[in-house]
Amino acid sequence: MSGFRKFLLRGNVVDLAVAVLIGAAFGALVTAFTASFITPMLAAIGGKPDFSRLFFSVNGSHFRYGLFINALIAFLIIAAVVYFFVVVPINRLMERYKPAPDEPTPTKDCPECLSSIPAAARRCAFCTSAQAA
Repeated sequence: MSGFRKFLLRGNVVDLAVAVLIGAAFGALVTAFTASFITPMLAAIGGKPDFSRLFFSVNGSHFRYGLFINALIAFLIIAAVVYFFVVVPINRLMERYKPAPDEPTPTKDCPECLSSIPAAARRCAFCTSAQAA
């Protein structure tokens, strides 16, 4: 039981739990914003009083495409916020702190086996023949 407690109290698990809760709250906020402001404006342009109540029927079954459009708009808003406020800054930060690529080691060809070996090598790593200095 103590191992499970250590696992739960590790920093990564607690951080992940907080991130999931904040993400869920943010998703609910964006969904409410979409349903309350965005889709009514789109519905007013289209002439319908309530965009989320749009549907069509086939043999008595209602297909509520207005609710799907609400969810799609909320998803696009969340994806844009995550991209512009998380992904782009993290990518810039990673580029800034990315180590410079190492300079390639000069090489020469072994006259015996024609393998590429470091220029400072005194013996070939592949055929073990002695190299001229």
